[in-house]
Amino acid sequence: MLHLRLIVPADRTDEVVELLERTAGTAHLAVLAGAARSPAGDVVLCDVAREAGDELIDALRGLGIDRTGAITAETMDLTLSADADEAERQAPGAGADAVLWEELTEVTHEESVFSATYVAFLGVAVMLAACGVMLDNVILIVGAMAVGPEFGPLAGISTALVQRAPRLVAASLWALIGGFAVAMVLTAGFAWLMDALGLFHAGMVTAHRPNTGFIWHPDGLSFVVAILAGVAGTLSLTSAKSGALIGVAISVTTVPAAANAAVAFSYQDLTQARGSTEQLLANLGGIVLAGTLTLLVQKALWGRQRRTDPAVKPGPSR
Repeated sequence: MLHLRLIVPADRTDEVVELLERTAGTAHLAVLAGAARSPAGDVVLCDVAREAGDELIDALRGLGIDRTGAITAETMDLTLSADADEAERQAPGAGADAVLWEELTEVTHEESVFSATYVAFLGVAVMLAACGVMLDNVILIVGAMAVGPEFGPLAGISTALVQRAPRLVAASLWALIGGFAVAMVLTAGFAWLMDALGLFHAGMVTAHRPNTGFIWHPDGLSFVVAILAGVAGTLSLTSAKSGALIGVAISVTTVPAAANAAVAFSYQDLTQARGSTEQLLANLGGIVLAGTLTLLVQKALWGRQRRTDPAVKPGPSR
């Protein structure tokens, strides 16, 4: 269930309440007259089944409530109510299949900001992966992959392409490309520092590395894994099952490939640097392609569901 908190101009409250009452999947409607101060108006509270949430939010935006008041939605982890059970039964479709496009756009936008924190996480992840590839240590590689925040901008690109939001595409691309560029430069400097301290040496780059040598040997399977990871990651975002993102993070070699490219370049091993870069690009491209196709399929399927069994019923003729 979702909990909606609306601030509605007093002269629009009846219209909004009528909309909520004729929407399948709503429960626990409450109106607090004159409770809102900024912006001024009434506060309308309502719970709605997730599968009806996207259509209801679209209808509220169609009434202009996002401009004249406010629309806030939050996920409810536990609701004990016979009315809520009945609302979920009446709502069309299944909650796990529903996509809240406004929520997805907001989440991916927040994760696609080129910020100091984002660069710090990505830089630390790539440097950690650099230690992993130099030591041929899989544990360090897995840890670095889990730390990396790069799936946010990748999901942002896919979402923006499907929603036709060019500004979000540009912001996500900047976070992705700029973030990896800064992280790789920092990692190259990190490698030089570690070499000066005697902790890294050129022999570690050229040594036989059975556990991590695949990082700079991209093949068709690398792209297939990226496709599968992109599908799983996108489904985890749209279904609010964020725990699956950890599995996605440690199944693709974006961060390790960037680390190996930076370290190899610092030791002038251009063959490894080129192979690692190809691996990085294959993984990034595969995830974006899979994410975009997954969202397009979800949008088409849910759109057909809404047309055949809409949650928001037509209002009375005036």
